Amino acid sequence: MSFTPVVPFGGYAGWKFLARTMAAQKAAFVDGATLQRDEAYFREKIGGIATAEDLVADRRLLSVALDAFGLGDDIDNKYFIRKVLEDGTLSADALANKLADKRYLEFSRAFGFGDFAVPRTQLSDFADGILANYETRQFEESVGEQSEEMRLGLNAQRELAKLSGRSISDDAKWFSVMGSAPMREVFQTALGLPSSFAAIDLDQQLSTLKDRAERVFGSSDIAQFSDPGKVEDLVRLYLLRAEAQGAGSVYSAQSAALTLLRSAATGGGLLSRLV
Repeated sequence: MSFTPVVPFGGYAGWKFLARTMAAQKAAFVDGATLQRDEAYFREKIGGIATAEDLVADRRLLSVALDAFGLGDDIDNKYFIRKVLEDGTLSADALANKLADKRYLEFSRAFGFGDFAVPRTQLSDFADGILANYETRQFEESVGEQSEEMRLGLNAQRELAKLSGRSISDDAKWFSVMGSAPMREVFQTALGLPSSFAAIDLDQQLSTLKDRAERVFGSSDIAQFSDPGKVEDLVRLYLLRAEAQGAGSVYSAQSAALTLLRSAATGGGLLSRLV
C-alpha cells in the first residue's frame, strides 16, 4: 500500500506538524509502489521522445510530465498541450507566453521541443529534474486530500521561492500571483480580502495587494518572500484567517485517530518516528 501523509490537525498547528515531519513523510510517500513504477517507466522511455507528438501519444509519460508541473487536469487536452510544446518559449507569439498561467511556460521551456533542434529530453539528467518536480507535486496533492489549506501553503512556499528571484519587475511578479489561483487564494485570505476581490479592475487589484502587503509585511515587494521567514509569516496568517473563516480543515477526534492508525500501518511504523 502507498503511504498517506499524516495531517492530524487543521490550521497553523497542523502546518507546524507537517513542517516538522516533512522529510520523513515525503520519503515514505516517494517510496510507494505506484510512484516508483511510474518513475521507472518515465526514466526508461523519455530518452526516446524526440517531439511533442511523441510525448502526447504516450498517455503514461504525458501524465507524469503534466503532473510534474501541476497540469494533470489537461491530460485529455492533447492538441492544446502539443501546441504549447511545439510553440516553445522563445517567440513572443508562442502560446505559452500568451497564457496567464505560467506553469505552461515552465512546462514548455523544460522540454524544449519548440526552442531547440534537439529537445532537452535527450539530456542525461533530464529525467532527474522532471521526476523531482513530480514527486513534490504528487506529495502536495496527497497532502491536499487531507487538507487543501496545507496544500496551498506548500504551493506558496515553493512558488514564491522561484517567483521572488525572477528577473522581472515587481508589478509583473504581482501579476503572476494574481494569475495563479492557488497563490491568489493564499494572498487574498492572508491579507483579509474577500473572494469578490478578483472581479475588480486588475490595476486596482494590484494597488490594493501592494498596499495591504506594505501594511502587513512591511514591504510591497514580492522579493521579500525570498526570505523563508516572510513566507512563513504569510502562510501562518493565511491559515489563521482561513481557520477563523471556517475554511480550515476540521477533523473529528475519530477521523484523526483513523488517519494516524492507517498511516502507521501503511508507513511501517513511521508515525512513531514523526512525533
